[in-house]
Amino acid sequence: MWSRGLVRRAVRHASTQAGVLFDVDGVLLRGGSVLPAAQRALGKLVDRNNRFRFPVVFVTNAGSCMRQHKAQQLSHLLGLQITPEQVVLSHSPLHTMKTFHSKCVLVSGQGPVAQIAHTLGFQKVVTVEQLSEQHPLLDMVDHSRRPTRTARSSQIPPQIQAIILFGEPIRWETNLQLLIDVLLTNGRPGCAYDTQLSAQVPVLACNMDLLWMADAPSPRFGHGMFLLCLESVYKTLTGQNLEYEAVLGKPSLLTYQYGEQLLRQQNQNHRLSTIYAVGDNLMTDVYGANLYNRHLAKHHTDMMSGAKLAAQGTGTQTMMPEEEPPLAARCLSILVCTGVYNPRSPLPGDQNLSEMFHGHKDMELDLLEPSHVVEDVEAAVDLMLQQERSTP
Repeated sequence: MWSRGLVRRAVRHASTQAGVLFDVDGVLLRGGSVLPAAQRALGKLVDRNNRFRFPVVFVTNAGSCMRQHKAQQLSHLLGLQITPEQVVLSHSPLHTMKTFHSKCVLVSGQGPVAQIAHTLGFQKVVTVEQLSEQHPLLDMVDHSRRPTRTARSSQIPPQIQAIILFGEPIRWETNLQLLIDVLLTNGRPGCAYDTQLSAQVPVLACNMDLLWMADAPSPRFGHGMFLLCLESVYKTLTGQNLEYEAVLGKPSLLTYQYGEQLLRQQNQNHRLSTIYAVGDNLMTDVYGANLYNRHLAKHHTDMMSGAKLAAQGTGTQTMMPEEEPPLAARCLSILVCTGVYNPRSPLPGDQNLSEMFHGHKDMELDLLEPSHVVEDVEAAVDLMLQQERSTP
């Protein structure tokens, strides 16, 4: 496995300093198979030693494994050396949320969620399975798993202070039941419900994907579908909307900020001119890239306004252009037709999508227009290389 320094040195210092954010499922892979266009596309981005000529980061909303495992999986499937520093999972930015690391957190999802949480910095972790063992009378949907007698324990379980939703769980009914139990008892699921609580237990949700593309001919349910169920149950019982302390994974800004940080590390912390975000999902890949592009545009506008005020000697702004953080100039969204997006479906500019829109309730429809629509990831890379060659 390469060190971070080797990754940096492997990237050719292009004059335009472009970087690429690749989605994985539906763009490079379908289930466990590599799409033929992916092999050809990546071959155009590496030199004779199979080292990337541009900074490349793989950004996926998967969250049931650790970065090291995902890097190894991608390396094996794609035939390239992918390091953990080139991978962003939906939960990767959680390691920056240090105010929650000392709290007792309940984790939901599948895979080694407790180990993942500890790796990210969380010190007191309780899984849904452990919570069910501590409170055996709570999980009653599956008759075959109902307890035959009441279990007694001398230990008082700790109060749950936050909830982390890593991804879609295995037993939805168990997770829905116990998550509601925690939310409506202020973290003490052994108590009776209080639907008039003044404050809600903080919820950190990773991956809002309603659908994702696997081996089946049509998209499959993602974690976003489970979250819709949880939100609906909570609203039905309380009359209030479920609030999220943070939403991670695409299309959240935090995920794209983290992705750009990794791209810059590969580029020796030099500023990137353009980030090309390649994905197959309007609701996550395109929306997230466009949201980040708007964030970048606002940042640069604010920086220029601050510089002008400083030059004129007016106001309180003192920021000068040379103090500008090395953020990219822009982020372009490239939509491919090999995954969730169906090329026979209308794009946002074709008609009003308000009735068929199935993204998260807080999304803005005007950010669903991709910068480019291409057939597959090879066409996306060809487009990027053509644009970079034509850039002075």
